[in-house]
Amino acid sequence: MIKIVKIQFHTAGKLYDFACNGLELHPSDRIIVETERGRSIGSVVVGPIEIAEEQVPEGLKNILRKAEPADLEAAARNAVREKEAFAFCLAKISERNMEMKLVKVEYLFDGSKAIFYFTADGRVDFRELVKDLAHAFHTRIEMRQIGVRDESKLVGGMGICGRELCCSSFLRDFEPVSVKMAKEQNLALNPTKISGQCGRLLCCLGYEFETYCTLRKCLPKCGKHVQCGSTGGEVVKLNVLTGTVTVRSDDGHTSIIKGEDIRPENITDRPKKLQQKDAADARPKEGHRQRPQGDDKSRRPPNAEKRDKSGEKKPSRHGKPGGNPGSKPGGK
Repeated sequence: MIKIVKIQFHTAGKLYDFACNGLELHPSDRIIVETERGRSIGSVVVGPIEIAEEQVPEGLKNILRKAEPADLEAAARNAVREKEAFAFCLAKISERNMEMKLVKVEYLFDGSKAIFYFTADGRVDFRELVKDLAHAFHTRIEMRQIGVRDESKLVGGMGICGRELCCSSFLRDFEPVSVKMAKEQNLALNPTKISGQCGRLLCCLGYEFETYCTLRKCLPKCGKHVQCGSTGGEVVKLNVLTGTVTVRSDDGHTSIIKGEDIRPENITDRPKKLQQKDAADARPKEGHRQRPQGDDKSRRPPNAEKRDKSGEKKPSRHGKPGGNPGSKPGGK
């Protein structure tokens, strides 16, 4: 059996598996590990878990040691350097009028590389910018372009709900979100109300989507005809959370019925007479001719007389205006 822990390098970041290497670890402990990018400092999220050797992930690495006070001081110094690099890079971007937005600067734990995260609408030629940064900070420079959702995750902030953004507090992976989720929950399709700080649809739309779909299956759809005791009519509104439907009878009265009180055999389609009545109401009434579409020329009578710009009648192609098409000009 091998003991492993799950660690993260950033708040709400991706989790990585590392072997304990005989260390006594607990959640929230700071540790030093060796990664593909170099030596880094991380935090334990999930305590030691024992797994069989055949279940060990491929390429599992060991934790080097627990973080010491000197390591924490080095991390604090890197945070100061990141702020300085951010201000310097921002000034250079403004100086060169580059169409890009700097989001964050990250220094590796050993200071061997500085990563500059930015957003842009298209491709950006930042070769001269990299030269300026390398000359100023004397370290390797990496420019990494990210999306708007990743930008919100790195920057953080407050959502329209008044709480910290999900992506920057606990949401580790982005799940696809669609407008169908908002429709299923009877939310107003107002972009300002269903969009987050990143401009995309709110991630929280997917939290209760499956629950709404499950509860809606127990209720008849709008437009169905139901009968519950002496009450019957057409379903005009659903309330998924309370499990009730609003029914409108033929005389126009509305009543609320619980979905659990409606038996499946009492749910039918709308009567054909009502459907035919609605179709007849939708047809144009007799004697009401619709105005033909098109320009004025298409509605002009075929024998209409043409006039030139001065207002006088133009001669017909057969002779004088109003002449007999069969007569010759000047003939008897």
